[in-house]
Amino acid sequence: MSREFLNFIFSLVVIIMAAKGTGYITARLGQPSVLGELLAGLILGPTILDVFHTWPSLGDDHMLLETIKMMAEMGVILLMFLAGLELEISELLSSGRVSALAGVLGVVVPFVLGIGTALLFGGALDQAIFVGLALSATSVSISAQTLIELNVLSSRVGLALLGAAVFDDILVILLLSVTSLLVGGTGGLLEILLTILRMIGFLVAGSAIGFYLLPRLVRWVNRLPISQGTVAFILCASLVFAWSAEVIGGVAAITGAFMVGLFLARLPFKDQIEHGFATMAYGLFVPIFFVNIGLEVNMRAITGSAWVYAIVLTLVAIGSKIIGSGIGAQLSGFSRLEALRLGIGMVSRGEVGLIVAAFALSQGLLSADTFSIVVFMVIVATLVTPPMLRLVYSPRFTPEAALQTEDPL
Repeated sequence: MSREFLNFIFSLVVIIMAAKGTGYITARLGQPSVLGELLAGLILGPTILDVFHTWPSLGDDHMLLETIKMMAEMGVILLMFLAGLELEISELLSSGRVSALAGVLGVVVPFVLGIGTALLFGGALDQAIFVGLALSATSVSISAQTLIELNVLSSRVGLALLGAAVFDDILVILLLSVTSLLVGGTGGLLEILLTILRMIGFLVAGSAIGFYLLPRLVRWVNRLPISQGTVAFILCASLVFAWSAEVIGGVAAITGAFMVGLFLARLPFKDQIEHGFATMAYGLFVPIFFVNIGLEVNMRAITGSAWVYAIVLTLVAIGSKIIGSGIGAQLSGFSRLEALRLGIGMVSRGEVGLIVAAFALSQGLLSADTFSIVVFMVIVATLVTPPMLRLVYSPRFTPEAALQTEDPL
């Protein structure tokens, strides 16, 4: 066997054992296991040990890190498929108003406050706009996993959270297109209109295929004498939808995978599907996804007075999501506790925020120092979301009366 392959399998052992070990420790401490898996990435990454650059048995192999990153992206696709499988379409549609308001205000408030914070610390307007955009993004996969662990994903808050994340994703991508036109000088009005049409076209066509055709095909495959044929077919369908979401629809790939899970949730053999995917996802790909978040950040790159900016921006990022999405939820009739839970669920940033920051950096619209600060914000916001969600769902925090509002629809 080649040395590259041996390094690869050894790195998988290190990542999975570290993720499961730290996940077990945090679970014993009363926190979600996902928090431990995120911390494992920080420990293994350049922030502390930097194992992929300092350990001789792994070497400084760029292709190895790229392979791990691709497996991590598979992890988030499987995770969002499982999140969709937990829900019913009718339940998700019933939360449309609160999802829209929480999603839109959860973008507008962080966007405005992010621009203001960047300007306060001496950033140029062009740079401040992209900082605001990075604050506007949400990565619901972390919150979804935490809510699954807490067994409340199908509650009013869980349903509204997933719907709000879709609105958030679409609005952030539209804002990125508009700011690229106005600030970066790339694209044009026609490109923005085409982006909107692509999104609408994908959502309509994908929903039609997923609702009418996909369940029939899965039932047909399930009757065929093929070993694990149903799981294999659904995996391919999830990957096709994920690919189509980003390439055709211009939205995040996880949206496509989530849609597949949602459309198959009404099948009578849903438990069989869930078992097959959960084994594959949580045994291999999902731990790699959570660890990889920490592997991609180097908190030691932030030095001196930049720490003040980084800390303030992170506090603004956390508070603005809670305030913006929380106000949207309250305007839709949610209680203060439900609004707080939804706002906290929207705090976690992730791939969309990093994409915005990386795009701005590549266009020369974001300095390297500010990019490191934005990445710091993304990581910290992601780390604090699981324990904050655990807190607001704990019996000590929750009055008995408020618990009644959390019954699944």
